[in-house]
Amino acid sequence: MQLHGSDTGPALLGIGRTKWFELITSGELRSVKIGRRRLVSEAAIADFVAKLEATAA
Repeated sequence: MQLHGSDTGPALLGIGRTKWFELITSGELRSVKIGRRRLVSEAAIADFVAKLEATAA
């Protein structure tokens, strides 16, 4: 399982760092904290995209 931080994660979704942290803070994008870093798994990103697709349909 790959974890993505604010350096690589936003690019996967095509969003900026500010929106990335807004999604994490709101709980829409699940994350884990390791040390001082907030990381998001590829599974959490896939779940977020699936949720977006479900609401768009």
